[in-house]
Amino acid sequence: MIVRKDISIAAEVVKIENAKNVKIRVLISEADGAPNFIMRRFTIEPGGHTPYHTHPWEHEVYVLSGTGRVRSGETDYELSAGTVVLVLPDEEHNFSNTGSEHLDFLCIIPS
Repeated sequence: MIVRKDISIAAEVVKIENAKNVKIRVLISEADGAPNFIMRRFTIEPGGHTPYHTHPWEHEVYVLSGTGRVRSGETDYELSAGTVVLVLPDEEHNFSNTGSEHLDFLCIIPS
């Protein structure tokens, strides 16, 4: 078992093309012995966003704080604390911060 505070894990700048003002903390991964899932915490600064992208795996998102939106195709969905999102495999999407505070969310993907 591993028990720790997320603040003990350094936040790294996301250096993917078209990402703006996004940081990630990998909270639990294969490196910790997790056989099935990776848990990550994203922080997007006001005005920031992830790139519009797709990948062959699903992921589940839980918004911790802040406001923003997630885009899929031509549709935008509003995000706020307590919102849950399922991004299906190969679904184009991006997350953006539309508020004045950090947008923080957990994102769980298969390992």
